[in-house]
Amino acid sequence: MPDKVYNKIEIVGTSNKSYDDAIQLAIGQARKSLKNLSWFEVTEMRGNAQGPAIVYQVTLKVGFVMEE
Repeated sequence: MPDKVYNKIEIVGTSNKSYDDAIQLAIGQARKSLKNLSWFEVTEMRGNAQGPAIVYQVTLKVGFVMEE
C-alpha cells in the first residue's frame, strides 16, 4: 500500500427521519463535493425537539486523500 496523506474536515448532517438518514445525507453530499473521500467518524449525535417534529443532527469527521 503506497504512502498517503489525508485531510480531515468536520461536517454536520440533519434529518427529520433518523440519525442514520442524517449520516447518509451528509456522506452523500460529501461524496459530491470532495474528491477521494476515504472514511468517516461520527463524533456527535444530538437532536432538536423544540417544535412538533424532532430534527436529528450528526457531526462527522470525514477524511479524504490529498492529491499530489
